[in-house]
Amino acid sequence: MSEPLIRHYGPRAYADHPPFSYPDYRSTVKRSPTHDLVEIVQTLSETTGPGQAWAEISEEDSDLTTNTGTGSPAIGERIIVTGRVLDENGQGLPGTVLEIWQANASGRYAHWRETEFPAPLDPNFVGVGQCLTDSDGGYRFTTIKPGPYPWGNHPNAWRPSHIHFSILGPSLGARLVTQMYFPGDPLIPLDPIFNSAPPHAGGRMIATYDHEVTEENWALGYRWDIVLRGELATPTHGGAD
Repeated sequence: MSEPLIRHYGPRAYADHPPFSYPDYRSTVKRSPTHDLVEIVQTLSETTGPGQAWAEISEEDSDLTTNTGTGSPAIGERIIVTGRVLDENGQGLPGTVLEIWQANASGRYAHWRETEFPAPLDPNFVGVGQCLTDSDGGYRFTTIKPGPYPWGNHPNAWRPSHIHFSILGPSLGARLVTQMYFPGDPLIPLDPIFNSAPPHAGGRMIATYDHEVTEENWALGYRWDIVLRGELATPTHGGAD
């Protein structure tokens, strides 16, 4: 598989990422490749930046508790999630686009196909947000702590609370999709999606509670750095759930 044309990144550490097929995560068996990968020559749109598309990102987009524009705040435990996007040398990457999506406090996504789990929707929470990293590679979101939800992978299967992250680099071909989990969640050891990551790398997807980020009488704070390449790379962890 060809690598994106990104000169400041080193080789991807594939041993730190989940395998394409992980039988305990049942849907990977059907959607994982069964033949050798075919190298595809990348086009100009894949090797250059997205241009002015990201100029539309505003500061309000990073606050998922209010970005619906309804005038009413979202319901649930308010949290702050912050950290840095780093390269393999520990250097922050400015101007990186982060997009997140998540379930609401009841564990339900605001999506038209989300009908099986009879948890309530929150009209003031759409569960998506975006931001650009600052000059030091820093990012910050205000959101609601997502609830766990059943997902039908196996009997009594429940997903831990998690937030999906998409990190877009200087070109459309440079993208990392992963998930952030919360410390101390008893569902993490039972989750096949989390466990599909190699044991030595899985802990890199768990955030740390940070009392310095916490704001008095407002929100608890969590810190989670995202490393794009190298020995400490954050595992690619997309998944449909």
